Amino acid sequence: MKAKYLNPFTDYGLKRIFGEEASKPVLISFLNSLLPLTNQIKQLSFKNPENSGALLLYRKGIFDIYCENEKEEKFIVELQRAKQNYFKDRTVFYSTFPIREQAEKDEWNFKLNAVFCIGILDFNFNDYKNEAEKHDFLHTVKLKN
Repeated sequence: MKAKYLNPFTDYGLKRIFGEEASKPVLISFLNSLLPLTNQIKQLSFKNPENSGALLLYRKGIFDIYCENEKEEKFIVELQRAKQNYFKDRTVFYSTFPIREQAEKDEWNFKLNAVFCIGILDFNFNDYKNEAEKHDFLHTVKLKN
């Protein structure tokens, strides 16, 4: 019998491996291996990966995987095989959708839960500080004070 394999570097493969109810433990394990110990996930639920702009003329965002943990922190997982020079900007744009979801009507204290965007990339950026950084598999970028 011929073996069958699922390519995790395709949108279909990524969603089959990580984006289904039965694969939640695998997704949790994957995310926890990337996250700081202070942000470890116990449970998560999948959310609608298609997000509309505030107005019809605004661009919408479609995520490969979109989920939320028990602390209402949001996680976007994106696979990008082809080099995209503005992937970092796209990640910031994508993070605005879960940020806007948190805006409560009426009185709101503007406290936001964390939003994590995980990019699985099959290319290197050109803006590394040194050659060693270019070969690291994990790069953490934070929007902070």
